[in-house]
Amino acid sequence: MNDPATCFSLSTASASEAAGHSPSPQPGSKMFSALAPITDAVTLFLDGQPITASAGDTVAVCLLRAGVSYNRLMPVSGAPRLPYCMIGHCFECLVEIDGIGNRQACLTPVRDGMKVRRQAGAPPALEPSAP
Repeated sequence: MNDPATCFSLSTASASEAAGHSPSPQPGSKMFSALAPITDAVTLFLDGQPITASAGDTVAVCLLRAGVSYNRLMPVSGAPRLPYCMIGHCFECLVEIDGIGNRQACLTPVRDGMKVRRQAGAPPALEPSAP
């Protein structure tokens, strides 16, 4: 039986770099890009700054394509987070959309004029509903 510790080798170069592909993106560069030009463009606003997106994209796709460095900060540690699973399971993509916190960016389609804010820590508790 093979020892699991010997089944893998570590290298400073990634497999794609070893195959002659371009290296991993540098900090501040965009990791995601559109495969086709943006059509049916809509503009949404992230923390007041305009971002152009394709109609039909999700907010998470738009933020990743725009090169946003984080969409929320963890409540306790303050660590920055980005969308991870893109299917609504991990909740790493939580943002405030049009004044409503804890919205899943990966499940929310963009629309023109949408106002998105990054969440910093835990949002305020909801007010109790009136009887």
